[in-house]
Order: sequence, then C-alpha cells, then structure tokens
Amino acid sequence: MVIKGVQHQLNVLSSVMTSTLTGWRGTSALAHVKKAAKPLILFDMEGCPYCRSVRESLTALGLDVLIQPCPKGGQRFRPEAQKLSGRQQFPLLVDPNTQTLLLESSAINRYLFTTYGPGEVPRRLRSGRIKTGLSSVGSAVRHLRGLHAAASHAPAQPLQLWSFESSPYSRLVRERLCELELPYLLHNLGKEQFADLGPAKMRIKPGPYRPVPGGPRAAMLLSKGRVQVPYLEDPNTGTKLFESADIIDYLNRTYAAAS
Repeated sequence: MVIKGVQHQLNVLSSVMTSTLTGWRGTSALAHVKKAAKPLILFDMEGCPYCRSVRESLTALGLDVLIQPCPKGGQRFRPEAQKLSGRQQFPLLVDPNTQTLLLESSAINRYLFTTYGPGEVPRRLRSGRIKTGLSSVGSAVRHLRGLHAAASHAPAQPLQLWSFESSPYSRLVRERLCELELPYLLHNLGKEQFADLGPAKMRIKPGPYRPVPGGPRAAMLLSKGRVQVPYLEDPNTGTKLFESADIIDYLNRTYAAAS
C-alpha cells in the first residue's frame, strides 16, 4: 500500500508537469457564456494534444460534454466515429443542439466560441506549433497515458465526472477512463474567481469558501456539500467518490478486465 501511494504521488507530480507545460490552460472559466440545452459529444483521446486543446476550450466555456473515449486499439467508439465522419480522426465534436459535426481542433474551437462564447477564440487558447509541441511533451511526461486501450467491461450507462482540464488529479482519472473506453458525462468546473484558486483543501483566499452565486461551483456545493475535483458518480452502481486514487482503484476493480 505504501508503494502504491508513493507511485500515485509520483503520477500527480508528473501530471503537474503536464499542466505546467501546457500553461495551465483549461483552468479558468469565462463569464457571460451561453449554456447548451443538451450536452455536446466529443470523441476523444485524453493524451492527444489536439483533443486537449478542445477540452481546454470546453472548460473555459463551462460546457458539459459526453466523452466517447477513442484510445488507439479501442473498439467501443471508434467504429461510430468512423461511421459519422468517414474517418478515425480525433477530436470529433457532435453538437446535437445545432446538428453540427466537426473535425480539427482549430475549427472546433472557433465553433465553440462563436456559438457559446464571446465570438473570438482567446489568444492563449488559439492553435499554434509551440502550443501543440509543448502539449505533446506534456503527454510524453505522462508516458502517453490515455492514448492506448485496455481491456474492460462496458458500463450500461455513462459515468459522470466533475473536473477541469488542467487539474492534475482529474487528469489521472480521465486517463484511466479513456484507456478503459468508459463513456462519461464531463461536467466542466473551471475556476471562476480568485477565491477558487488553490487546491480544495488549501485555497489561497482564507476564510469560508463562497463560490460565484448561480455558477456550476455553487451548484456543486449545494448538491455535493463541497467543491472538489475530481468527483465521480457511477449510476450503474450508485458509487460516489472524491479523491483520484480512490476513483482509479474503483475503476480498475469494477471495469478493468483480467489480463
């Protein structure tokens, strides 16, 4: 157990390095964005720098999205992506609110900010060689986790995950969800104010934590009793978990197939 705990902390440290290399994009949520009536759908590979770029935008816009994991070697959602777009190329976004289907991260980001945001993609979220290169290095630091499929049992219903893109702890959970090809509804919980900065148990601003009224963090505090990510709910078993190590252990015990 001690060795396992040490390994998890090493994974967290390397995940912090990935967030640093990607400039901690996917941390903050923008104000005055539009809500989507139905969750968007993203065919995604967690460790892919182009998919990461889209997830950064989704965090900034606070959009819920159904993640259909498509790791290399996966068979659960890749055939559906092939049927929809004619190729196995990711990210692939489907917006049931507007009947839109898009490939290419730059095109998807432009669409997201035009449809749900202020219109123009913020400079720090725009595509670029340096950004993509550093994001690729960030994936290498994580030993390309979240890119290759592992044998698993399919859930009857998608899981639900509260997260924001740059969260080092949440990334570890998303990697495993992707590897196991487990679909999940991603609730993006970007930081909305200075009081949100810092880990949940040691935020920078002293005193009682008060989220922005009416925002997704306020809704989480009301329904879950605290604002902390990652947080996983599995409607298939009734399981509800905070803490990345506990969530990963649960996913392995419940869905990973014996090798």
